[in-house]
Amino acid sequence: QVQLVESGGGLVQPGGSLRLSCTTSGFFFDISNMGWSRQAPGKECELVAGIASDGGSTNYADSVKGRFTISRDNAKKTVYLEMIRLKPEDTAVYFCARSMRFPECSRGQGTQVTVSS
Repeated sequence: QVQLVESGGGLVQPGGSLRLSCTTSGFFFDISNMGWSRQAPGKECELVAGIASDGGSTNYADSVKGRFTISRDNAKKTVYLEMIRLKPEDTAVYFCARSMRFPECSRGQGTQVTVSS
């Protein structure tokens, strides 16, 4: 059974930082491309970042380039999203998924990120 468990979200002030984690099980993580997507209230699911199975290639939405960094630890079967200089418009529920190219917000419970003063 595929499991994706996101954690690390929270309330942070504008300009602050957070590190999200997604621990996985039930599939061959080390040969799977992975990604982070987000969904804000009333908005469509948006792909934020993706990473290839070997970590050699990454991609980012224009809105987060230079602020977000995706990484992975294949030994721990975990993918991370480091977020700095957070903005109120980054407020959303963040999901990890087995895709680095397509948005996916239906797996797991997600983790809430709220950027507000």
